Amino acid sequence: MQFAKGKLLAIGGAEDKGTDLETGQIHRNNLNFFELAILRKIVEEIGGQHKRIEVITTASMIPVEVGENYLEAFGKIGCTNIGVMHIRNRADAQNQDFLKRLKICDAVMFSGGNQLRLTTTFGGTSFLKIVLERYHNEDTFLVAGTSAGAMAMSNTMIYEGNAARAHLKGEVKITTGLGFMDDVIIDSHFEKRGRFGRLAQAVSSNPSCIGIGLGEDTGILVTNGNNLEAVGSGLVVILDGHDIKHSNIADIPDGCPISIENMKVHFLEKGNGYQITQRNFVPEVFEGAVTNKQVEVE
Repeated sequence: MQFAKGKLLAIGGAEDKGTDLETGQIHRNNLNFFELAILRKIVEEIGGQHKRIEVITTASMIPVEVGENYLEAFGKIGCTNIGVMHIRNRADAQNQDFLKRLKICDAVMFSGGNQLRLTTTFGGTSFLKIVLERYHNEDTFLVAGTSAGAMAMSNTMIYEGNAARAHLKGEVKITTGLGFMDDVIIDSHFEKRGRFGRLAQAVSSNPSCIGIGLGEDTGILVTNGNNLEAVGSGLVVILDGHDIKHSNIADIPDGCPISIENMKVHFLEKGNGYQITQRNFVPEVFEGAVTNKQVEVE
């Protein structure tokens, strides 16, 4: 199997920078950025503060404010070679200036907001084709995303689902994402917004996929398209549905509670790893490579 050479950094976010899909509200006074340690991780992975990062604000309904917030946040850690792309529609995604900048940057970062804006804007465009080609073929290229930007990374994407009703069949809506990773489903703001049931329903409907729930101020660094490393201060939850013995989701009407037996759950903190293809929890990650070293318990 040919794995991608580039890196992904999917971040659970600390707040939506745009429309909150569960309340329909736009947050203009809640733009405090997630911990700068995760931004430093992006800079470290691409080789330093002088590298070029392009921030893509498409998911947000308040792109100018979000762009300024990113510039300020990266500036706090000494990065000044930062660009912002306010791509609002599919015509913007074909803008030659944006495409030229995309071909020479060292990393792109998709902001939070509404993940459906990302897929409907970029699906099938030259812009997405360039990002995918660079990610698959260049080991120095990194794609980052927070909140909606993280959720859109997978090929199978949750685009709607109120956490309070996620235990009912039909309440979780799924579509095709940007396609950086196959066989995974990513959810964000996982603990704070109580999205365990949402991701569980998505995985039970697509048991070939590994569910990845990202807490706030928390993320996963993906290398070789397969190896995950938990970063940040919070929790990463892995849901594995490959060995489900019973599921009623195909047989019940919409609106009825789902029933699942034998879904596996793993909890990852900073430094733990997970291998997607092998479905293997790794206690320690060493220098960006997963190992099978066991933790000694006294």
